[in-house]
Amino acid sequence: MGLTDLKIRKAQPKDKDYRLTDGEGLFLQVNAKGGKWWRFRYRFEGKERLLSLGTYPDVSLADARERRHQARAMVANGLDPSGERKRTKEIKAELKANCFENIAREWHKHMVGNKVWSADHAATILTRLEKDVFPWIGHKPISEVAAKDIRAILDRVRSRGVIETARRVRTILGQIYTFAIATDRANYDISAGFKGYLPPTSKTRKHMASVTDPKELAPLLRAIDAYQGGLVAQSALKLLPMLFVRPGELRHMEWAEIDFETAEWNIPGAKMKMGQPHLVPLSQQAIDVLKEIKPLTGHGRYVFPSTRSFFRCMSDNTINASFRRMGFDSGTIVGHGFRATARTILDEILGFRPDLIEHQLAHAVRDPNGRAYNRTAFLAQRKEMMQVWSDYLDGLKAGAKILPFRKTSKE
Repeated sequence: MGLTDLKIRKAQPKDKDYRLTDGEGLFLQVNAKGGKWWRFRYRFEGKERLLSLGTYPDVSLADARERRHQARAMVANGLDPSGERKRTKEIKAELKANCFENIAREWHKHMVGNKVWSADHAATILTRLEKDVFPWIGHKPISEVAAKDIRAILDRVRSRGVIETARRVRTILGQIYTFAIATDRANYDISAGFKGYLPPTSKTRKHMASVTDPKELAPLLRAIDAYQGGLVAQSALKLLPMLFVRPGELRHMEWAEIDFETAEWNIPGAKMKMGQPHLVPLSQQAIDVLKEIKPLTGHGRYVFPSTRSFFRCMSDNTINASFRRMGFDSGTIVGHGFRATARTILDEILGFRPDLIEHQLAHAVRDPNGRAYNRTAFLAQRKEMMQVWSDYLDGLKAGAKILPFRKTSKE
């Protein structure tokens, strides 16, 4: 006779596991701890096999019989229920592994591991994905993401009035698809069809506002020296034109990176735009600024900590906001603009070799064989250049005679 719910409920554990048979291969196994498991015994290709059908009472007697019926039908049609279940699990696992978010995070980890990006850029990329992409298509297998999904993402970002961000999101999507294709998880880049979808921007590249005329630079330097916004902000403003690094690199300067004995600042590759470590020679003027602020912030990690927490560096808006408070608008100068200032004056007025300047700007400079120079290349010449540059800036502030731009061969 078959089982009944009453008989199953009354079944008590014994010293050893035992079975209650229902018929046609279905039985309930009661283990010594009181657990009750449904099992279906069948033969396939001459071998006896067992298929788990769940536990009682989660799976009722009626449900267990229905599952037995389905399994018997599969066997009758030449299919192995255990094999089909395993195959279904593998398909689900593969779909989960190939969902867009998993592949995107794998791509992001690959780029970070190969030091393609700076730490800040990597964080920005991940934030864009988590904000604008993952909530909408992250759970989908990458092969099931449709054109309408990509269009909806771009339209959503564009609706915030930031077309350039939408362009960058589309670029990120394309890079993820390229990675997926290379790792055999996708056959084509569905985002490629949206290259002309977003409105075009001006073909004229907008350069960072900068001051390249010494006559205009002198009052700006004097205004920085007179700035009353606090020692941390003032010290950062003083160092920026001397070192002409990117503002983000200056904000993240740490005391552990400063070597006062060699007068050098060693920036790790993770903080650099190109992912390569960089060495900045420190002039005597730069050393003096750092020694002045060290009693205030030297006990912490960052040279220029946030006003809210010494565990974070200063805000990315502090430098430009300081210029605005001094009366210089964004069309006149931004923090990044001192790089153009140094590049122009060091070359056209002070006569330093362009390759030395580009190397100090952390741009890719290659030797005659096409190999990139290491961070210590031309260190003696660069130290001399950085000292001359600081002396020149001091001269401008003091009202020294301004040297004219050198005439080029084209003039």
